[in-house]
Amino acid sequence: MSQPTPEVYESGRGMDAHNEVMREIRARNDKSYDPTEPTRVWLDEDNTPDGVRNSLTIILNTGGCRWARAGGCTMCGYVAESVEGGTVAHENLMTQVEHCLKHETDNADDPADLIKIYTSGSFLDEREVPAETREAIAETFGDRERMVVESLPDFVDREKLAAFVDRGLAVDVAIGLETATDRVRHDAVNKYFDFADFEAACAEARAAGASVKAYLLMKPPFLAEPDAVEDMKRSVRRCGSVEGCHTVSMNPCNVQRHTMVEELYHDGGYRPPWLWSIAEVLEATADEDIIVVSDPVGHGSDRGPHNCGECDDLVQRAIKDFDLRQDPSVFEEVSCECESTWAYVMREETAYNQPLVR
Repeated sequence: MSQPTPEVYESGRGMDAHNEVMREIRARNDKSYDPTEPTRVWLDEDNTPDGVRNSLTIILNTGGCRWARAGGCTMCGYVAESVEGGTVAHENLMTQVEHCLKHETDNADDPADLIKIYTSGSFLDEREVPAETREAIAETFGDRERMVVESLPDFVDREKLAAFVDRGLAVDVAIGLETATDRVRHDAVNKYFDFADFEAACAEARAAGASVKAYLLMKPPFLAEPDAVEDMKRSVRRCGSVEGCHTVSMNPCNVQRHTMVEELYHDGGYRPPWLWSIAEVLEATADEDIIVVSDPVGHGSDRGPHNCGECDDLVQRAIKDFDLRQDPSVFEEVSCECESTWAYVMREETAYNQPLVR
């Protein structure tokens, strides 16, 4: 990626010290990426308001999140995979989409009902994805059932969403809220907006005939394990009270390259969350009037959410089962001796002594 630089848009947002550190860390990256190749593409199943659907997930390789280029979130390394120069031409973005369609044709019996498009920034930010490209993507997938597009609250606009809604697609805007607690979002995640801005984006999405899927971050840096668990429980419940927000995706923090979290991790100051903590939040919020799912990326590794190493795959399967069935009884089927260590951490770990165990 090109050297990260703040712009007028980012001026005065976030913590200046965080942004300065993040810019220095991100500047160490010297890799470049092909603007005609998507960052990632895969097939899966997802729980939606209309039931479980086959999904095609596309991560477009754009010029990168504008907030990340200014410094950005303490845990997010996705901008390190962005194309040099800050922008990607319409033709190249559509070549990426064609690559994803070929992947679907080669690996699925039928076209997916659900299309999820991410940019590791904001799909609705026209610096990342031009209006021309947005319209072309809407036309390409206009015969599907549901679309998920990613955006910061700033860019949620009913006219932009009309490209999809007017074609009869059910539309969800995926917003990286991270937490419903403004202080945690500002100080631990270094994200500039408030919960009120998330509520306003939900209202704008509703006005467009769309809905919202909130992404929460389980255990950002500087939070001890018990504090992170309680923050997630509160955040899920608060999201459930916002009209138009029908799903929470709880993303356990993992250690990505070229981030502040990675710096803390190497210095012994950060441990990704326990899988038991993820199960605890899912179990405790299962009765809320909102779909709650989680996809622990990198589970079982030191840099991803993990338990002791012996039970990680078993707990991960239980989490995946919960995602599809929303039945907390799945967690009654898993146990391990390391639960006692996790329970000790939940009793004793504080922000001043974390991580208490690795």
